[in-house]
Amino acid sequence: MPRATNNPASRARRRKIMKAARGYFGARSKVYTVAKNTLEKGWQYAFRDRKFKKRTYRRLWIARINAATRMEGLSYSRFIHALDQKGISLNRKALADLALNNPRTFKAVLDAVK
Repeated sequence: MPRATNNPASRARRRKIMKAARGYFGARSKVYTVAKNTLEKGWQYAFRDRKFKKRTYRRLWIARINAATRMEGLSYSRFIHALDQKGISLNRKALADLALNNPRTFKAVLDAVK
């Protein structure tokens, strides 16, 4: 019985990896094994950093809100607590945007909370 290697599928798998590794430096884009290892590691970083990006943005929003509230003589934690007490449901992303782009509106929210 002749030996079957499934060459078309194997070649397609390798070609897919090599195509994804275009633009990498040296052996990372030329040698299949190295390219595969590099891509797998890159995909791990991409997966991890998609989660990390959310944390990073939340930290940025909190820093912006804190800076804006302290200029009005209130701390971030007291501001967020007061928002919760008053039943104002604005998320941190919206609050940070207001603080940065619409200081008057943010001040109005602050005054409503005080």
